[in-house]
Amino acid sequence: MTDLAAPSLVQASTSVDVGALAAFEEKLKGCVITPAGADYERARHVWNGHIDRRPAVIVRCRGVADVIDAVKFAREHALLVAVRGGAHNVAGHGTCDGGMVIDLSGMGGVDVDPAARTARAYGGALWRDLDREAQAFGLATTGGTVSNTGVVGLTLGGGLGWLMGTHGLSADSLLSASVVTAAGQAVRASATENADLFWGLRGGGGNFGVVTSMDFQLHPVGPLVLGGPVFHPLAAAREVLRFYREFCADLPDEAEAFAGCLALPDGTPVVALILGYNGPLATGEKVLAPARAFGTPLVDMVGPLPYAARNAMLDVPFGIHGLHRYWKSGVTNTLSDALIDAVAVGAEGMTSPLSALLFFRVHGAAARVPSGDTAFSLRQDQWDVNVVSQWSQPAECSRHIEWTRRTWGDVEPLISGATYVNHLAADDTPERVRASFGTNYLRLAGVKRTWDADNLFRLNPNILPA
Repeated sequence: MTDLAAPSLVQASTSVDVGALAAFEEKLKGCVITPAGADYERARHVWNGHIDRRPAVIVRCRGVADVIDAVKFAREHALLVAVRGGAHNVAGHGTCDGGMVIDLSGMGGVDVDPAARTARAYGGALWRDLDREAQAFGLATTGGTVSNTGVVGLTLGGGLGWLMGTHGLSADSLLSASVVTAAGQAVRASATENADLFWGLRGGGGNFGVVTSMDFQLHPVGPLVLGGPVFHPLAAAREVLRFYREFCADLPDEAEAFAGCLALPDGTPVVALILGYNGPLATGEKVLAPARAFGTPLVDMVGPLPYAARNAMLDVPFGIHGLHRYWKSGVTNTLSDALIDAVAVGAEGMTSPLSALLFFRVHGAAARVPSGDTAFSLRQDQWDVNVVSQWSQPAECSRHIEWTRRTWGDVEPLISGATYVNHLAADDTPERVRASFGTNYLRLAGVKRTWDADNLFRLNPNILPA
């Protein structure tokens, strides 16, 4: 085998033998897209419009056999491999320059077994797909904070979401997964089959293979849940965020409370409490009442709504396909006054009405799993803190990136060195990646050695085989 353990030493291929590619495509149920193809420009783009890469070949798979053949072809021709499910990764891991994109978007189905309360989501499924199918039976599982995130990619990184206080992370409801390994073999991973791989898939990112489907435990949710934002003037950011800190201290598992500094659709800068309750509506009204009564809100939009609607209420602007994005993120156990002040100052200098500073509260069931039980190690009450710049005009890149870096420079010293894996940026250091896997990193390196010793799958928060 070619030694690919040191990614910096490997050059991506920029051309592929035409005859070999034609013979490869002849076997596929799906299709091959190259730079000469009419669909190439559309096919090469991902959710983050700031990522502008040109793969040598995009393989749009239609089944597991296509994935197996794609992995084998990539190995045989020493192609850099990117795996694309929902294409939603902020760092752009779903594409590459000069290599192969294994595109699972044509494998987007979801099958629900309402009697067993389980769902199988295929590699290209989005959370809105799973929500729609599961909610037909009054069921759901933790699925991110916007609806067009890929099911597989989110779960591989752990999977924060609206149900995590009650039902844990997306990865905590994962029952099994089907994986095409670096050797081009299709295997099953669960608590009783390839248990080391199953452990690594629950928070270890895309390091171990191409996941072609996942089976989840579903939970009764709805038909209506309580949710929505409460908006205050940005001038009240310090007071609102200090209240938010205290409000989160006693949240029951059923409640979710996120917060952020952002702008309304008309450009008005605001600070928001973004609330939800996964239980009886009357109980939720009482639990969320203090957050709705605090201060003098501009708008209170909290009310009963379908769970799928709550899981989509941040889609604008955070789910919009093609916006330019640059993020920095980290976790913290406390919201200090100094951190709140830094966030408020950053919000006052925000350079785009599409940008935001966001807090996602992790608590309840998600925080009670022992850190070694899954690859996701950040198991404590905490906040995921995000400085998010988003903009539409390419000419404005420097200004918005500079705001993110300046604001992050004020925020970073006030929080830990770890990050929610799904929010790692393309320019985060290997040291930050290791810190984000925490005490599980050495075990993950062993799993990587077993399943991908040559580091074929390295476009991810990469774990070197050890």
